[in-house]
Amino acid sequence: MLDKNTNVLITGPMLPHVMDQLDHAFTAHRPWEAADRDAFIRDIGPSIRGIATGGGHTQIDGAFLDRLPNLEIVANFGVGYDNIDAAEAARRGVMVTHTPDVLSDEVADLTIGLLLATLRQIPQADRYLRAGKWTERPFALSPTLRNRKIGIMGLGRIGKAIANRLVPFGVEISYFGRTRKADVDFRFYSDLVAMAAAVDVLVVVTPGGVETTHLVNAEVLAALGPEGVLINVARGSVVDEQSLIRALADKTILGAGLDVYEHEPEVPAELIAMEHVVLLPHIGSASAETRRAMGQLVVDNLITWFSGKGPLTPVRETPWPR
Repeated sequence: MLDKNTNVLITGPMLPHVMDQLDHAFTAHRPWEAADRDAFIRDIGPSIRGIATGGGHTQIDGAFLDRLPNLEIVANFGVGYDNIDAAEAARRGVMVTHTPDVLSDEVADLTIGLLLATLRQIPQADRYLRAGKWTERPFALSPTLRNRKIGIMGLGRIGKAIANRLVPFGVEISYFGRTRKADVDFRFYSDLVAMAAAVDVLVVVTPGGVETTHLVNAEVLAALGPEGVLINVARGSVVDEQSLIRALADKTILGAGLDVYEHEPEVPAELIAMEHVVLLPHIGSASAETRRAMGQLVVDNLITWFSGKGPLTPVRETPWPR
């Protein structure tokens, strides 16, 4: 049975329905409202048993966990959780959860839209019309999705949803990952450079974190080639942003569609100035319905945990049952 006196830390502002439910079920603490956030966390740290967090709030690493010696669970808003040192949490016996599945379709839809917008230059055409240039001459012919070979970097839940949406377009699909998937017929690559050389669209969907930092580097971009397009809806850290800027500037690749960046919300001026790049402000899952479902899963993971039923969606580093 839930105990209203259970102390839960909310590391930053979340959706109103999330904070309302946490306030109702627990004693929820908001450090961003304190005059001194660090002092606030230091004072209440020993009483905290749960955390509700989002990727942009704070880094939950060993030093942060040291301040919360009685912590039991971290419930993350988002499928990616590179803001949390899940391996360290596992070592300390702390459960970590995230919000998979509820956002897969939304991100996959957005990815297809971003791919089409990048290839067919939809934002550029919109700007062209608004600037009154259509009356002077037709908009220039664009590249096409027809007959393209698509390489998906990370064929997890979202990657599969993207691939399934691409099948009706009649494009050839390949994927890169740690292991071959038994339930798909797409061509598998264990070498990212080899896959990049074999395709002309590289869709990045792999999780962020130390293992994937700058996995897409100058060598991969060179292999993708002058007709190649990069689409990144994963984490900005997966792509070496400076190498990407150079590849776009010298036409090593044809273009890029980006929803994420290395130091977001800061976006390099070089990318903003480029006409052959489509830029989005990290909105992959940002529909009202999907974000509400994600927030509800954060709440539900905390409620089921403190009700003694275990987590609903643990990350792979902290499996359940243990």
